[in-house]
Amino acid sequence: MKDPAAGSIQRTVEQALQAEVLGDAKQSPRSLVALHAEHGGFVWATLQRFGIQHPDLEDAFQDVFIVVQRRLPSFDWACPITTWLFAICRRVAASHRRRAHTRRERLGEVVDDVPDSARGPEEITSQHQARLQLDGILEAMDLDRRAVFVMFEIEEMPCNEIASLVGVPVGTVYSRLHAARKEFATLLKKTEAERARRGLQ
Repeated sequence: MKDPAAGSIQRTVEQALQAEVLGDAKQSPRSLVALHAEHGGFVWATLQRFGIQHPDLEDAFQDVFIVVQRRLPSFDWACPITTWLFAICRRVAASHRRRAHTRRERLGEVVDDVPDSARGPEEITSQHQARLQLDGILEAMDLDRRAVFVMFEIEEMPCNEIASLVGVPVGTVYSRLHAARKEFATLLKKTEAERARRGLQ
């Protein structure tokens, strides 16, 4: 995973911390910087879980911390900070998904890492197509179910940890995971049927 504290991401957040971008801050910028340093990786990963594609990640990451800066003075520190950040990421991701038609066109831009010379062209093509198919299915899934599905099935996080991050009971995580698996299976079946139909043309 790309380190959000490095390179252009760091510069973006530093710009967002300036008064001319965000206005007068009631909270010390040092607190916001500390929050970014400690939880930037979590925010970056969560936006990916919600389906924000690479071309949009930097903008979405900045949007999250703009919201954080504005709402930090009223944050109840008795609550888990990651649950609060997760909710902000969800709203930002939902906003970006409303412009999904532009991001769907960019799915084809996602490429594998440097190809393994031991793999043949057919294997590389097959893996790339499988990745695009997975991205397309995840993109079409409900946001909350997608997040739980990615954390459990792909990142192999335990349900109790997911519940803590999301801020819901473990039973809700199980329920969302069950629904997510059904949704994924339905979308996979639909995608494969569409591919088979195109293959007959």
